[in-house]
Amino acid sequence: MARYRQTEEIVKLMNNPEIIRNTSIIAHVDHGKTTLSDSLLAAAGIISTQTAGQKLFLDSWDLEQKRQMTVFASNVSLTHTYKEKDYLINLIDTPGHIDFSGAVTRSLRAVDGALVVVDAVEGPMTQTETVLMQALRERVKPVLFINKVDRLIKEIKLTPEEIQRKFAKILLRVNSLIEKYAPAEHKKDWQVSVEDGRVGFGSALHKWGLNAPHMKMKKITFKDIIEAYTGAPEEVGRKVDELSKRAPLHEPILDMFCEHLPNPLIAQPYRQPQIWPGDVSSPTGQGMAKVDPNAPLLMCVSTIEVDPHSGTVAIGRVFSGSVTKGKIVQLVSSHQKGTVQQVYMSMATDRVIVDRIPAGNIAAVSGLPSIHVGETIAEDGVEVHSFEGLRYVSDPVVTVAVEPEDVKDLPLFDKVMHKLTTEDPNLHFIMNKESGEFLLSGMGELHLEITAYRMQEAALKVKLSKPIVIYRETISHDYRGPAIMGKSPNKHNKLWITIEKLPEDIIEAIKAEKISEMQSRDERTKNLRALGWSPEDAKSVVAVEENNLLCNRIKGRQYVDEIIDHIKGGFREAVHASPLAKEPAYGLKVNLEDVTVHEDPVHRGPAQILPMTWRPIFCAFLLSDPKLLEPLLSFECKVPQNFVSPVIALVQKRRGKILDMPTDEDMIIVKAEMPVSESFGIADELRSSTQGRAFWATQFSRWAQVPEQLQAETVKQIRERRGLPPVPPKPEEFFEAE
Repeated sequence: MARYRQTEEIVKLMNNPEIIRNTSIIAHVDHGKTTLSDSLLAAAGIISTQTAGQKLFLDSWDLEQKRQMTVFASNVSLTHTYKEKDYLINLIDTPGHIDFSGAVTRSLRAVDGALVVVDAVEGPMTQTETVLMQALRERVKPVLFINKVDRLIKEIKLTPEEIQRKFAKILLRVNSLIEKYAPAEHKKDWQVSVEDGRVGFGSALHKWGLNAPHMKMKKITFKDIIEAYTGAPEEVGRKVDELSKRAPLHEPILDMFCEHLPNPLIAQPYRQPQIWPGDVSSPTGQGMAKVDPNAPLLMCVSTIEVDPHSGTVAIGRVFSGSVTKGKIVQLVSSHQKGTVQQVYMSMATDRVIVDRIPAGNIAAVSGLPSIHVGETIAEDGVEVHSFEGLRYVSDPVVTVAVEPEDVKDLPLFDKVMHKLTTEDPNLHFIMNKESGEFLLSGMGELHLEITAYRMQEAALKVKLSKPIVIYRETISHDYRGPAIMGKSPNKHNKLWITIEKLPEDIIEAIKAEKISEMQSRDERTKNLRALGWSPEDAKSVVAVEENNLLCNRIKGRQYVDEIIDHIKGGFREAVHASPLAKEPAYGLKVNLEDVTVHEDPVHRGPAQILPMTWRPIFCAFLLSDPKLLEPLLSFECKVPQNFVSPVIALVQKRRGKILDMPTDEDMIIVKAEMPVSESFGIADELRSSTQGRAFWATQFSRWAQVPEQLQAETVKQIRERRGLPPVPPKPEEFFEAE
């Protein structure tokens, strides 16, 4: 085992992409990712072997240690000698809780392989499927580690044959997920199998691990493992300790990384079409395919850290070229330039300054202006395409009103909120102009609870409201009447609009950023044509906001170009606060049909054009049978058969719908959907009604119409909370006669 603790040695290995493995550890919450990481770090000499398994080194934040739960993704570089050859492993430990799944999505962009960790007793759970789906969507190759095997022996007391049958079931489930989500060309060759060593098993807590090649090499059988856990507690402790020395956990894991996960030279050519839509024959495209350190720079930012000393630090994968101190670069999405002030290598909480990091590695850079997650850092002066947008599995669906306890803290409040939302793009922070409230939206109750704790850490005392659910507003059908006219307040300008309901495939394309305002018009047109739109309609899209489109069908009118930005502003105002309950609009296509504009610029400023735009949109919206949509969670609960009834009763009491109830040995898996609004406090109720015997998870599923009988009451409650009249306005209130 080579122990390259010096930066210089790691930097030398960085220059050979053939021996680099960029990998992530992914799993359901509490399946043992961070505990397992400790053994890998101990093997590399980064932490002591004695504290591995308890130290949770990559859970560097004190709340992560207290809660025994990963919140942030952590990067670290370590080395391993396999078959007398030194390898550099860039490792990212990721969170397992669904509320922090955004960090998993971001981390997977930076890696080529993933170790999927599964609890031997619980088996693959909801979040296992989610993270594996995310990995395969990014063309990240998986290997498998079955953790907590000691529980099968001590708690469930399985025989060697029963343990192997349990493994076979886990393997079958994982391979069925790979078959379902892997890219077509890898559905077969990415299947994991015990025989070739792509499946490991062991106990991260007790620091032992094996796979088939290691079992043969060390002549260890399942009977030997069961024997180690048999006897008096002191004797078991001694035998397990001997087992961890004879079969240390890090060996099969790191060997699997080196043997079965691809290096950047192999991975980048097949990942390229999935994550980067640029020209493969361009110098940058060639540099990415060949992992060329001398080609034009191309780097994708996957994590942002706001540091009091270094400022904003962007961490991401270098796909082409090299990052060096003092290099002038372009930020492609935000159309800015900047100079790299410092280049670092991430070692969990530490950042080690280095001169240069070449293609195929994960780098951290500071000094770039207002950078965001998903940004593309590229060589200055080179025309280059940005990376595909990151596709999150969930939307922020729970909101709290937040305000500083002391008004004197407003400057600090502003600074802290900027830091939090920069580091975590899954947090949305807005000011409600009507009520003056500051609204913070997150992925779930825990996400917001952790965010509140981070505010306290920054010495910011805040008041939080009870959780508020975010709804969406949509129309039941296309607007069927003649184009609706809007007049400017001074009556000198007129605009005619119609609205339509967007099909679900277009909404999905917007979410996946296949249709965005950042694209060139030609590229957006091409993508819309591929989805079945006519050439005229596809060319007409001028604004994309959330998942709503603005289309300009106006022909042959003067001054349109001079007011189009104000029209876009009016459109954005309309879709951010729709008339039903001032919730955001969902899936609208707003068509500009005709316009007459005053020739004098004084009479066509924003104060005239904005109301002229949003008023007819509201009128058409209210004439198209508007409906409120609520977020639904998918709920999965694994529970012993004798506790199924309380779980079903709980789901039905919370307006849930049972979708399926497959059996898994003596357990039943209850699969259901339930509204987010009914999910608060479910954890305590589940624990008490099942005596703590339920394993469960929820995640965002989809937007669905609020039941008809609850529509009016829900709209009324939202409007009253916002200080609005209880009944929505009538279309006539926004109608302008000729």
